Formats: sequence, C-alpha cells, structure tokens
Amino acid sequence: MLRIFALAFAVLAALPALAAQSFSFASIDGGNLSLDDWKGRPVLVVNTASRCGFTPQYDGLQALYERYRDRGLVVLAVPSDDFRQELGNDAAVKDFCEVNFDLDMPMTTITHVKGPEAHPLYKWLATQGFTPGWNFNKALIGPDGTLVESWGSTTRPLSAPILTRIEALLD
Repeated sequence: MLRIFALAFAVLAALPALAAQSFSFASIDGGNLSLDDWKGRPVLVVNTASRCGFTPQYDGLQALYERYRDRGLVVLAVPSDDFRQELGNDAAVKDFCEVNFDLDMPMTTITHVKGPEAHPLYKWLATQGFTPGWNFNKALIGPDGTLVESWGSTTRPLSAPILTRIEALLD
C-alpha cells in the first residue's frame, strides 16, 4: 500500500512539469510557438504591452535574449491588453516592436493573461501561485517545466535576481 501511495505521489509531483511544456501559443509571425519545442531549456515568459510605462523593458528583454540564447534561454513576449495598454491588433504590435526595439525574440499574438479568458499557460501559472498584476510581469520556467520564480513589473530583465536564477539553469 505504501508503494502505491509513493507511486501516486511521484506521478502527481511530475504533473506540473508536464503541464508547462504542453502549452502552445499562436505566434505573432504566424504558426505556433510550443513550449514543448523548448523542453530542456529555461523560458522567461513576460506579459507585455506597447503603451505601458514599463515598455522600455523590451530593450532589457532583447539584451537578455541576445546574451543567453546561445546557451539555451528562451525569452517569450506575450502581448496582452488585459491592463488596457496594448495596441489594437497583432500587426500594430509587431510593427511597434520591430521599429522601436528591433526585437527578434519569440512573441505571441495578443493574449489574455488573467481572468477566465486567460491563456491555459497563465491559468496553469495561477495554480503555481503566479498571476500577473500588471504588464511586464515575468515567470521563469525551468528546463524541467516547473515554475522556478516570478517577478513583478519593477524587476528589470537584467537585474541580479533574474540573471542569477537564469545562469543557474543554463548549460
């Protein structure tokens, strides 16, 4: 009986890791972005907005991506209008980010990140204790698919807390 409970516990403990990697998003460039494609790599997921006081953080996100992408880091920008600060459509967001920030990191289409219409990844993150309170909230998903840590809008992408956690997860 004890072995059955131990096995059941092991299976349940593995579920969060499987859940994070099973999600996909529509890409702002067309096609899909699947977290499963990045299995074994850390992924920093950031809900973004083009008309927010934190929008200049795109520069830091791009710099972070450039610094660590060859070592495995993925930075995923998730534009959202849940806080009413995103442009009206995907084409406008894509153009804004290319012109103003020269972004080449993966980016989703405009996506809900909170409430009943939240994307399934964000619903899963909520079960892990993370729900964005504003734009540019950051969730670091480890190579095993678990939520490693999350940060609010005021934590800059190149801050010591984020760099330390990412570097510990890289090859």
